[in-house]
Amino acid sequence: MDLEKLVADLKKERDRLGKAITALLGSALSGKRGGTTSKKRKRGGLTPEGRRRLSIAMKKRWAERRKKAM
Repeated sequence: MDLEKLVADLKKERDRLGKAITALLGSALSGKRGGTTSKKRKRGGLTPEGRRRLSIAMKKRWAERRKKAM
């Protein structure tokens, strides 16, 4: 068998397997994400108001810990 033909056959097999894997993963993920595998999930950040409330709550928690330590 010719080396070039062997390499060409292997490349065809690689492409076929790649398509099969993509199809399987697409069908497996479609139930979890509704078929949207190309979109990345955007995570929400803290709003300035939320950051302020968190800061106040943490300062209160730290103050209580300092009281207990003394």
